[in-house]
Amino acid sequence: MFRSLYLPLTSFCLLLPSTSLYAEDWHYSLRAGAASAPRYSGSDERVVAPLLGGEIVSPYGFFLDTQKGLGWAFDEDDFGLSVYVGASDVRKDRKSGFKGSDELNGMGSIKSRPLLGLDGTYHMGLIILGASYEHALEEDEDEHDTGSAWNRLKLSISAPFYEGDYGKVVGSLNSQFGDSNYMRTWYGVSSAQASRSKFKAYDTKGGLVSRGADLTWSLPINDEWSFTTVLAVQYLGGKAADSPIVEKRMQTSVAGQVVYSF
Repeated sequence: MFRSLYLPLTSFCLLLPSTSLYAEDWHYSLRAGAASAPRYSGSDERVVAPLLGGEIVSPYGFFLDTQKGLGWAFDEDDFGLSVYVGASDVRKDRKSGFKGSDELNGMGSIKSRPLLGLDGTYHMGLIILGASYEHALEEDEDEHDTGSAWNRLKLSISAPFYEGDYGKVVGSLNSQFGDSNYMRTWYGVSSAQASRSKFKAYDTKGGLVSRGADLTWSLPINDEWSFTTVLAVQYLGGKAADSPIVEKRMQTSVAGQVVYSF
């Protein structure tokens, strides 16, 4: 859907309504909206970008989603699981439409590459525990700075605050972790990158990327139409916050979408 806007904005995707569950019949949905988010993780520049997407779910749990990719999902009572193959985030080292920032000039662009994902949820009464794991394949073995394979893990806990005539409000807390390749790709500055950009060299190891909170309001309009808005806050921590490319540790994003399901 909008992976190219990277971590602060793509974290919304985990909260927006998804129908990738075991269905009795074919299910289709179309999504349209807009989002305001930092231009890259750590940026103090913002971009307002359109959100357009769709999803097809088969009766056997297989789905095709413009946000995640091609996968399979099931949901039974207290436990849900989905696996998928998609495309990883990108980051450009120049401003180009809704993507990139001139502040990263000389850092080189991080290209998209095949990504394997696994999402799981477990319900404990009103509380929902969630975990999301992503593995991006190596893009180019000669591009050690921007093309290495990486792993990212997101853990979350959420609960409803309100459910009634005005829809449903859900709050969530989360923590995100990345391995050394992930941290080097998105927050590191190699000697070669330092020589081409305004940043000093910075080496980092794997660990905590950020802690955050999300607030989601979903409002059904009728049997086919619904509206969802999400406010997300991510506070960069650990080695990520110390990166010279990080201009602002507190990253805030807001998105709204209309969903048509049939």
